[in-house]
Amino acid sequence: MEQLGVDEQVSMTIEKEEMLLSSNSEAESPSPPFDDYFRLLKRNGMIKLEERDKKHDIIEAGFLSGMGQFAKEVEVVSIHKNSCTTILGQARLEGFRIHSEAMRKKCGGNDNSKYAWFGSSKDEICNIISHGFSTTTEPKFGDCFGIGVYLYPTNIDGVLSAVEDENGLRHMLLCRVILGNTEVIEAGSTQFQPTCEYFDSGVDNLLAPKRYIIWGSYMNSHILPNFLVSFKGPNFLLGNSSKIKKVPSKPTSRIKFHDLFRVLSKFLHPSRTVLISKYYEDFQRNKISKLVLVRKLRQIAGDTSLRAVMKLYPNTIKQIGEKSLLLPHKGM
Repeated sequence: MEQLGVDEQVSMTIEKEEMLLSSNSEAESPSPPFDDYFRLLKRNGMIKLEERDKKHDIIEAGFLSGMGQFAKEVEVVSIHKNSCTTILGQARLEGFRIHSEAMRKKCGGNDNSKYAWFGSSKDEICNIISHGFSTTTEPKFGDCFGIGVYLYPTNIDGVLSAVEDENGLRHMLLCRVILGNTEVIEAGSTQFQPTCEYFDSGVDNLLAPKRYIIWGSYMNSHILPNFLVSFKGPNFLLGNSSKIKKVPSKPTSRIKFHDLFRVLSKFLHPSRTVLISKYYEDFQRNKISKLVLVRKLRQIAGDTSLRAVMKLYPNTIKQIGEKSLLLPHKGM
């Protein structure tokens, strides 16, 4: 607890609906559609990576880094790895390996494979994981650079193609992509295949591409989904910048984070208090936003513990100014 000094506090507002979904449910309990989604992923060889797993941390850090100035407003909810352990998964992996080797021979030893991001709706992501890519289209946003499967070197360039689902989540696949010899596709083009046998894929810019275009004939041989990132983000993902719509304020009581942490430590296992402390330090270093911190607090502590803590604090708690934790004082 030494790293959370007495004067170290945090400022955030939690609406009643966000703090407690119901009187008898924990924050970490997923809704039935989300649970079904996890089961479908598991059936198709997708393994959920736990937080603090090395691969989880690397993918999460890379994903947030790609979000640039918006990283603090984005919460990575889950990361799944494609284990390629199903019969279809093994076939796809072997097919990708064979085509990679063939491309290396064609291109003088370099298949020009890259990592790239693909975003879409949850239903399409599930279909791709279950059956592979099935359609080529124009991009979901921006100029058209041909008819194909669009992938993006940086996730923020393709994040608008990730459609929010019924749980408020968006989903992006991190894929390994065989590019081979690339050709520049002009904006407005409706090209759907290479212009000649020399070329294998398209880009919008040869020196600094922001889009990779994989033609339909190659979409299931030259693209291998490796990881799936499910995340929550603010309104900028819908084209509304990073500003989140404000809601009318409600009566609140305030409690210093230090005090909240001290009381929670009486209810929680030490491993959970250490994890809360870690996320608080991330917030202090501007690595995560207030929104992400409060979600993590709910997930780790659970609504039952938070409700018990609030009962210890009467409605007459002295307001302590800007650096405080704001919690509803009614409806607990």
